[in-house]
Amino acid sequence: MLTFDGHNDLLLNLWLHHREAPAAAFFDGIERGHLDFPRMQQGGFGGGLFAIFIPPQNYIAKMVPQQADHPYQPLEIMWQQLDILQQIADASGGRAKICRTATEIAQCREQGVLAMVAHIEGADALDGEGELLAAFYAAGVRSIGPFWNLPNRFGTGVSGSFPASPDTGPGLTVAGETLIQQANALRMMIDVSHMNEKAFWDTARISTAPLVASHSNAHALCAQPRNLTDAQLGAIRDSGGVVGINFGNAFLRPDGKRDSDTPLAEIVKHCDHLLRTMGSDHVALGSDFDGISTPDALGDVSGLPKLFATLRDAGYDQALLEKLAWGNWQRVLHATWQR
Repeated sequence: MLTFDGHNDLLLNLWLHHREAPAAAFFDGIERGHLDFPRMQQGGFGGGLFAIFIPPQNYIAKMVPQQADHPYQPLEIMWQQLDILQQIADASGGRAKICRTATEIAQCREQGVLAMVAHIEGADALDGEGELLAAFYAAGVRSIGPFWNLPNRFGTGVSGSFPASPDTGPGLTVAGETLIQQANALRMMIDVSHMNEKAFWDTARISTAPLVASHSNAHALCAQPRNLTDAQLGAIRDSGGVVGINFGNAFLRPDGKRDSDTPLAEIVKHCDHLLRTMGSDHVALGSDFDGISTPDALGDVSGLPKLFATLRDAGYDQALLEKLAWGNWQRVLHATWQR
């Protein structure tokens, strides 16, 4: 089963640990993390949204202690991570491509080429006038999530400990409302996965595009504040959007723990709930590989066939699996980008 995935943090992993030769690490195989080209091939990973993410300085210091005293500029990190994606495409010998249209994604699938979409996760480094957003669009970025967990000039990302409501703070600022309008004008996809509830409903009111949560789950099953309520799921459905199911243990388990002894049946339960609430056209996959701890039964991207086998055993037919694996992302990206 060939899969298009809604969210991963491969670029962060390469930026932190393989900055000198990221493409070589990607194609040769990476010891740490969930993603590299050999394992993608093994698991049937045909494409996805690749996050450009600015990690907090204390996280950089924790993961790469030798860089603890090096002050990074957020905008510098964003351009460096986008350049890593370009290096992968350039070194691929035609095996990987940065896609700017839904047509290019479909062509990559037909040709067996890895379809990579550049996505901004957290707009902290962007200006309020839209000049940097336009510059990243011109450089190939086609998707943006305005927030991670922390506040920025555009509003406040969802935050809080388990269990909690997603109603964790104020909504979009005036600059945030303008950012949504700017992204709409560029036909960039807008990701609500790290929005608190007020920012979500502000975006639903303002945006003219389908609502998309690239890597979120059902709050009714796991009361993490970053998971989506049934009302939010209904709004995404009504907009023609999609939710990509997150594989992170903490977003799957009813107890909210990060324990990796989570059975794949928990992913199935979230799929079932989203399908009942939204319908088969609005549910997809959004692994969050390289950004979360996964169930032991899945492991990394090479474990995707195990997930599809579990879904088949749960009664999912081939047509539904095709929608979950690729078709629903293809549809919503075409509807958003209009090409």
